[in-house]
Amino acid sequence: MTLQILWFVLWGLLWAVYFVLDGFDLGAGILYGNLGKNEADKSVIRRTIGPVWGGNEVWLITAGGATFAAFPTTYALMFSFLYPALLIILFALIFRGVALEFRGGGEGLAWRKGWDLSIGLGSFVPALLFGVAFGNLFRGLPFDSHGYHGSLLSLFNPYGLLTGLLFALMFTVHGALWLAAKSSGNVQRRALRLASRLWSFFLVVAAFFLIMTKFDTHLFDNYFRYPFLFILPLLAVLALWGIGPFLSKGKTLAAFYSSCLTTALITFTGLAGLYPNLIPSRLDPASSLTIFNSSSSAYTLRIMTVVALVFVPLVIGYQLWVYRVFRGPVSGEDAEDHEAY
Repeated sequence: MTLQILWFVLWGLLWAVYFVLDGFDLGAGILYGNLGKNEADKSVIRRTIGPVWGGNEVWLITAGGATFAAFPTTYALMFSFLYPALLIILFALIFRGVALEFRGGGEGLAWRKGWDLSIGLGSFVPALLFGVAFGNLFRGLPFDSHGYHGSLLSLFNPYGLLTGLLFALMFTVHGALWLAAKSSGNVQRRALRLASRLWSFFLVVAAFFLIMTKFDTHLFDNYFRYPFLFILPLLAVLALWGIGPFLSKGKTLAAFYSSCLTTALITFTGLAGLYPNLIPSRLDPASSLTIFNSSSSAYTLRIMTVVALVFVPLVIGYQLWVYRVFRGPVSGEDAEDHEAY
């Protein structure tokens, strides 16, 4: 039982790290068409995420792999119940990745516009659908011992769409702050302006999300059962609110770190309310998949723990090295020197 709880915490941590890291490059991709007014600006945006987006998505693979190895029943049914939505996310991420690699390799107008569209849609669609998927997990899926009774369209219920909007806004603000910290000139100025505007809207949507969560899910049951958990949403609100003062003082890097903390804490807030469920059932609570009835054997979990202790620090070390190498801001002159992005 201790190992199952440990892997639930690690599972949540992996998703939080993924949303923090890939969240800003998804957000930058969403803003690509809006902030990239000309070829030089677009090249700057691509160069801010080009060296890191691949490493960021490693955490998505790691989170999926951890689900498969630690909670195989949950993995199987999740990819059955949510298969159409997850397949759309996969194709969108593929097109975005290909677009980032191929966009700078051609000169034709149709070539550029096609890949520009792929970058924009390939960033927005996953941001929205990740939110829709997690919103439905928080709310509970319509399944029982006889199977799943939902569809792709049933995922787009009001709470699922609200969570999708929350994620899309969270990543867009995150991406704008990343661009403000990593670029210079026109792109930086536009990113700062847009981050300030979207931040206020994000605050309103986040507040509405917390209200709807109380009425449309059972996430707060754990919070009233264990009041110390309220520290998570409280810190999330404080981190989100802190973005504004940092921006007003011109501390873009501090605002970006505050956004990182916001993203992680929002993820932890949802998962702490979900525990011990992984996929709750709206139709029959007894059919819900939990960390206890869908986990691997204790032996498998022990082996995975050893593997994680060895390899996760290696991945973290490599990524820290990459971010250190590419820590400087990107200017228009830098972008002109690199054709790939």
